[in-house]
Amino acid sequence: MTETTTTQKTETAAPKAAATTARPAGSRPAFGSSSGSRGGNTGRGPARGGAGASRGGAGKGSPRGGRGGAGFERAKPEFDNKLIQIRRVTRVVAGGRRFAFSVALVAGNRKGSVGVGIGKAADTAAAIEKATKNAKKNMVKVLLNSEMMIPHEVQAKESSATVMIMPAAGRGMVAGSSVRNVLELAGIKNVRAKILSGSKNKLNNARATIKALKQLRAKGAKAATE
Repeated sequence: MTETTTTQKTETAAPKAAATTARPAGSRPAFGSSSGSRGGNTGRGPARGGAGASRGGAGKGSPRGGRGGAGFERAKPEFDNKLIQIRRVTRVVAGGRRFAFSVALVAGNRKGSVGVGIGKAADTAAAIEKATKNAKKNMVKVLLNSEMMIPHEVQAKESSATVMIMPAAGRGMVAGSSVRNVLELAGIKNVRAKILSGSKNKLNNARATIKALKQLRAKGAKAATE
C-alpha cells in the first residue's frame, strides 16, 4: 500500500515542475533576468556614448567654436617688447617693509621706432604694463636708409655706460647685452655695436644706445654740421 502512494506523488509533481519552467510568449520577464528592467536597456533614453553624446561632438564644426573649432585669432600688437631687467625693490615704512617689482623693457615696431621704459608696481603684470606705456611715451624715430642700415658711426654715454654703433655691410647683427635688443626692435640690420665701458647695467646700456641712435643724421646734414 505504501509503494503505490509514493509513485502517485512523484508522477503528479513532475507536471507541476514543467509548468513552472514553461512561460507564455506575452508574459512579463522574471525579476533579475538578463532582459529585465535592471540588466538590459530599458528604453528610457539613449545609452551613454550613443546619440546623446552628439552634443559634445557638434562643437567641432559649430560656429560657436569648441576646442576643435576655428577659434578667434588675436590681433598682433603694434609694438614688440623684450624684458631687459626685473628687480624686486623694498621700501621701509613705519609698519614694516613694502615689496614691489621694478621692470625695464624695450619696445619697438622693427620699422625704425624704438624706446626704453621702466615701471614699478606691486605685481609683475602691472609693472610690465606701466613699463610698456613709458616706453611708448619715450619712443624715438631712428633715421635709416633703404637697406635698414644706419648711415654713419655714432657714440654716446649714459651714466657709466658708453656705447659705440657702427654700420657693417654684410656682417649682420654683431652686438650683445641690451644693446642687441634695442637694435633688433628698431629693425636695424648689418650693424656692429661695442660697449666701451665696463658697466654691466643693462638699463644704462640700453639708454646709451637710444641716445646714440638720436644722433643719426642724413649724409648731407652730417656734412653741413662738420
